Amino acid sequence: MVQQQELETVDININMGPQHPSTHGVFRMVLTVDGEKVIDVEPHIGYMHRGGEKLSENMDYRQGIGYQDRTDYLTQFLNEQAYCMAVEKLTKLEVPERAEYLRVILCELNRITSHLMFIGAFGIDLGLFGTSFMYAFREREYIQDIFEEVSGERMMYGYFRPGGVVWDVPENFVQRVREVLPQTKQGLKDLDMLLTNNEIFVARSKGVGAISAEDAIDWGLTGPMLRASGVPWDLRKDQPYSVYDRFDFDIPIGQYGDVYDRYLVRLEETHQSIRIVEQALEQLPEGPILPEKLPRKLRAPEGEVYAAVENARGEYGIYIVSKGGDKPYRLKIRSPSFSNLSALRTMTIGNYIADAVAILGSVDIVLCDVDR
Repeated sequence: MVQQQELETVDININMGPQHPSTHGVFRMVLTVDGEKVIDVEPHIGYMHRGGEKLSENMDYRQGIGYQDRTDYLTQFLNEQAYCMAVEKLTKLEVPERAEYLRVILCELNRITSHLMFIGAFGIDLGLFGTSFMYAFREREYIQDIFEEVSGERMMYGYFRPGGVVWDVPENFVQRVREVLPQTKQGLKDLDMLLTNNEIFVARSKGVGAISAEDAIDWGLTGPMLRASGVPWDLRKDQPYSVYDRFDFDIPIGQYGDVYDRYLVRLEETHQSIRIVEQALEQLPEGPILPEKLPRKLRAPEGEVYAAVENARGEYGIYIVSKGGDKPYRLKIRSPSFSNLSALRTMTIGNYIADAVAILGSVDIVLCDVDR
């Protein structure tokens, strides 16, 4: 007589990272799976911690700019702007109008290069090999050349300063940007045609990793992650800073809050950034790029300030506590990647292992921004 035995099933833990091509940096997540379905996710961070906040507290207010380039190293100008805005708020520095326009132009071009990096890598995450990456990097190079011409650097620019920018742009700056923008538009069109209606891309992203507007708000999501869930919140519109209130642009939002919507929002944001840059070039005034009476050494009074910008991943904020002197007593970075990553478990449970790669890619994290 054959006896039937009841077999015991055991959930399996799978380590993804910290050295793994799909994790976008040294990030580790432990997936608990039942077959191919993910039933739990435990993220592990800290592999890239470098003490940027504490180091900034031991640097004067100008030296601290360099550490902002090394947090979210894909939106360096935007990070520098947040830091400079906080110092300017603390020290009551007035930024000349020309410097404000230059900051906006460079920041929006920087947003485009960051989103191009996302789109290029995301196509690989979803199984479309390297074509999207090559297309995206081709377009990034044209803009990176402008950054190099302006700052002398291709990655860690250190170009913004409390009170303005370190030196004026080259004489042919406006012409160079106007030459590059049509090429950027064509490159974005190429990526759009390659990915947006691609059967594999759509099947791998639509309806995957969705998060509701309510959950997105509860988790503190900002930037494209929040707007993909249908919440039209953008600091450039809702808490205008610099000269953004002088430009006409739209805030793209999604409908379902899934992986596909996050891609579409970022793609459309690049077009809106081009609109802003074109308007800023038309309005760019002549004049100084630093205040006339700028002290050699910045000293701040006692107090505390918070300043934030809308960077490519969301709200990047700098909180400074001053007890007087030329260094912050405490500096805290509000990084969008850290907050956006906090919702990873909510978005991933119930999906397949392969979907976990797509969901993580759609968050568009930078690990130095998470760990700081």
